[in-house]
Amino acid sequence: MTAGAVAVRRDGRISGALYLVVVLAGMFCLAYVPSKLGASPAGASAHADLFRAGIAAFLLMQVAFLLLPFALYRVLGDVNRQAAVLMVALAAVSVPIGLVAVTHRMEALSLLEGAPGTASDAMEAAFALCLQRYGHGLRIASLFWGLWLLPFGWLVLRSGRLPRVLAACLLLGGVGYVVQVFGGLWPGIADAGWMAYVRMPAAIGEIGSCLWLLAFGARPGLQRSSTD
Repeated sequence: MTAGAVAVRRDGRISGALYLVVVLAGMFCLAYVPSKLGASPAGASAHADLFRAGIAAFLLMQVAFLLLPFALYRVLGDVNRQAAVLMVALAAVSVPIGLVAVTHRMEALSLLEGAPGTASDAMEAAFALCLQRYGHGLRIASLFWGLWLLPFGWLVLRSGRLPRVLAACLLLGGVGYVVQVFGGLWPGIADAGWMAYVRMPAAIGEIGSCLWLLAFGARPGLQRSSTD
């Protein structure tokens, strides 16, 4: 095995480790925590430590997600430099949006800490507003969580450094994110049953890519000119 192939595999495993942090932290703060807390101050107060842990996990996810595309650039940058730069830019843009969004979650935590016991109507309204603003921020961030998958999936497809079935899932998942963000602006579309499934290819592609990179690294694959 050449030194270049060894480096590609090593960089692939580093990317996989960062991806694992993003996946696990994201599942915890975006799925598990909301399912346990609900949207009321009472639920959040009863699980205040879980509420705090969700914020911490979200911050960890953002740090890992900022580093991840740079690690993937080392794996895929020689396939097509312009597409790799676009991949990094689209992923990185989502991080400050996500960090601004989570400040509203922190404001909600401050409300809980400042008003222990039974919540007043004003406090419940302020708490709901914080969560609403957090949700709006996540919607904008999720647009870029989808868009970055398009150049990422295309680079995987061209390079052959990961299974091409994962590339197809990444591309379909990127489109699914975009459809969900824009479709969610219209109630008739947002409430459609099929909207619950449009991001499923992204979940398969991202978790699959994470596990493949972690276990095997990236295959040397096809070599491309950086300006191709």
